[in-house]
Amino acid sequence: MFLIYCPVSAQLTVQGTVFDISKVNYVENVRVVSTGGMIAFTDSLGRYHIMVTEKDSISFIYLNKPTQQFAVASIADPGRFDISLRVPVKGKYSMLKEVTVYAKTYRADSLENRKAYADIYDYRKPRVETSVSPTGGVGMDIAELVNMFRFRRNKRMKAFQQRLEAEEQEKYVNYRFSKPYVRRVTGLQSPELDSFIVWYRPDYEFTRAADEIQFNEYILNALYHFQKITSNSPARKPED
Repeated sequence: MFLIYCPVSAQLTVQGTVFDISKVNYVENVRVVSTGGMIAFTDSLGRYHIMVTEKDSISFIYLNKPTQQFAVASIADPGRFDISLRVPVKGKYSMLKEVTVYAKTYRADSLENRKAYADIYDYRKPRVETSVSPTGGVGMDIAELVNMFRFRRNKRMKAFQQRLEAEEQEKYVNYRFSKPYVRRVTGLQSPELDSFIVWYRPDYEFTRAADEIQFNEYILNALYHFQKITSNSPARKPED
């Protein structure tokens, strides 16, 4: 009796998410093909999983345009092989509509707050000014002159103004870097999401200046750093 040994390559699953060129929007119905003959499609969230062997390569086909082939043996993490296609995807996110609603709500709240504290927001240091009487005479503005010497009052008004402006800036960062938004972009869940929000909170100047793509790219880069430093020590806080 003769036994013939035929080596069989071990099978494994490659899975991940397919994004568009912005690296944020998911791409649905991308065909994932392996050289071993297996085929899979991305779902509405851009996710896919496909059975392959270590000798296989996989490619992604969208709108009849294939990507390069990726050798399975060279994929560092088969459980999270995400790629970005050089195509834009518009109108796929229902969450983008919510962002618009949030923006309107934030602006409305901001305008309401500024209206309620208009005297504080519009405060400026008193200075000598002239005033015109009903008869046409020109003289010194007594009210402004008196306010110049109300040092405690002026100091309190200035401090209150700065505090209101700081709170408004903090609310703006909270609005753009909100937990639901960061969860959608990163896929993180609590408690990791809670730590991520605290560790990678952007400053106001960047948050105000960054457009949608730049802001999302910052979050994705922060996610990469977060995953790298927490892979072996989840409780570790990133160093400055």
